[in-house]
Amino acid sequence: MNSNLPKGTLIPIGGNEDKGIESHERYTLEFIEEGILYHVVQAAGGKDAKVVVIPTASSIPVEVGENYITAFSTLGCEHIDILDIRTRKDTERESSIELIKNANCIMFSGGDQTKISKHISGSTIHQIMMERYQNEPGFVIAGTSAGAMAMADEMIAGGSPKEGFIKGAVIMRKGLGLLPDVIIDTHFIQRGRFGRTSEAVAKFPNLLGIGLAEDTGIIIKNGNDCTVIGSGMVILFDGSTLTHNNEKILEPGTPMTMTNLTVHVLSNGDQYNIRDRKVSVLPMEAPFI
Repeated sequence: MNSNLPKGTLIPIGGNEDKGIESHERYTLEFIEEGILYHVVQAAGGKDAKVVVIPTASSIPVEVGENYITAFSTLGCEHIDILDIRTRKDTERESSIELIKNANCIMFSGGDQTKISKHISGSTIHQIMMERYQNEPGFVIAGTSAGAMAMADEMIAGGSPKEGFIKGAVIMRKGLGLLPDVIIDTHFIQRGRFGRTSEAVAKFPNLLGIGLAEDTGIIIKNGNDCTVIGSGMVILFDGSTLTHNNEKILEPGTPMTMTNLTVHVLSNGDQYNIRDRKVSVLPMEAPFI
């Protein structure tokens, strides 16, 4: 194995993951005990893991933090801290730095991903996260919705799904750079983001587009080896096979043409190798993860 590959684990989630606090039948206790956040905790070492939740992306960070305390407590965790970063100055506090140095798991909430890049990207805690992710097996960075999208280097910052496949419908910014080989979009099925992600891949055809449905995530080891978890689907967009892509020459507002874009639809237990662009599907008789 290449020694330069990151040793930590990333878990991007498509949003609306079960936190054990909803009244809908789908969100009952038995599901959270088998759900995505359970896998997050297990990847970080189990119930004794030190979990730090960063609700920076949220417009209601206090309430979101409390929801995650409830969810992780339900899963047996006792060491849960909320790191409420609302300004760049907050990232440089000694207390913030200590939490990131000692955490086994960092969980980014949903909301507005540009707040994550604005307040955290390039900060001391960002540098510590990057170093620990690169060098420490068992160190986990998870993120849902905006928190998942911010993991990429080329980050989708916005754009209208209604204008998908139109040049200029997607807005790109720089993310945290944890996953330099991919572009991530979330709430993918529920909010009809097929066109938005397609345009992002047209802009960066060397990158893999990942569309995550709600309550669906990927466990990514070595920055490369992906396993799908959760109740929904993951749509992968491989632009390396494109034979025609006119994104660069179009005027904004013009419909785009892309031919021979490779698309995979994966679900629970399926695996994908980012560098080799290779799919391995779960055998029919195998149990779900």
